[in-house]
Amino acid sequence: MPAIHRRPRWAVAEHAATPEDVFANRRTILKGLGLGMGAIAGAGLLPGMARAQGGDDAAARTAALYPAERNTAYTIERDVTPEDVSSAYNNFYEFGSHKQIARAAQALPTHPWDIEIDGLVEKPMTIAFEDLAKRMPLEERLYRHRCVEAWSMTVPWTGFPLSALVALASPLSSARYVRFETFNDPSVAGGQKQVWYPWPYVEGVTMEEAGNDLAFMVTGVYGKPLAKQFGAPLRLALPWKYGFKSIKSIRRISFTEERPVSFWEEIAASEYGFWANVNPQVPHPRWSQAEERVLHTGETVPTQLFNGYGEEVAALYAGLESEQLYR
Repeated sequence: MPAIHRRPRWAVAEHAATPEDVFANRRTILKGLGLGMGAIAGAGLLPGMARAQGGDDAAARTAALYPAERNTAYTIERDVTPEDVSSAYNNFYEFGSHKQIARAAQALPTHPWDIEIDGLVEKPMTIAFEDLAKRMPLEERLYRHRCVEAWSMTVPWTGFPLSALVALASPLSSARYVRFETFNDPSVAGGQKQVWYPWPYVEGVTMEEAGNDLAFMVTGVYGKPLAKQFGAPLRLALPWKYGFKSIKSIRRISFTEERPVSFWEEIAASEYGFWANVNPQVPHPRWSQAEERVLHTGETVPTQLFNGYGEEVAALYAGLESEQLYR
């Protein structure tokens, strides 16, 4: 029996979301993104070229699972960011500190891709990604994505609730946090040769955050298996938090009593803390968070508290006023 979702306050009718194939003139898109056609072509990312395809990888092995049915309880008022734009503008430090990493990311092998689930669980396990994807309740959701760098996009993610993975793991009552860890392979990910970064990338959430309906494990995007530059084969989406919390290419999920120290928190705790909730009133130490640039239009719009998801998540932080919840 399909899950019944209460329609969130922020949801509107599905017809308000622009389909992937209906979007503005390409020159307008590129102008808003701040790129020229030459930059896109030079990166090998003309339409249809940015997707992970073929071969013996996770995309090929799970292609039959897509497209998943859209859950219309998770629909928003903004237009979907065109795939040509979002797939050519990616933060993925494992492959470089710039945004045009899509071509380099194709070197990441995604099969075999085993995910280790350990820590404070009844029975630690290792599960192949495709086996996990096939046993989870896949659905599509439209989410806002707000980067700490003050740009934003709207993405049709496919995946399953993080709470479903928590149920599979059967954590012990002593577990207070979920710790995520990505891969570490400098032979294919050139950014990981930069030894001043604390590889592998680590992120974490509280058990309460992991159980929130919005916390989402992503396996696909735009009705297809997840492209490598988005963090294939498995990433996290936490739409009320800044994007750096949404760890990519997850290899290990651990349940712990101790709060994890995340990648960016270890590098610069004064700028990137554990909680990382979106709050326009709390500036980054080096820039304002009051507004954001929408990628495919170039429009600057006001940022909303919790990225517009406050009614769904604000209760998670009651009594934590002493914490730096927004950094």
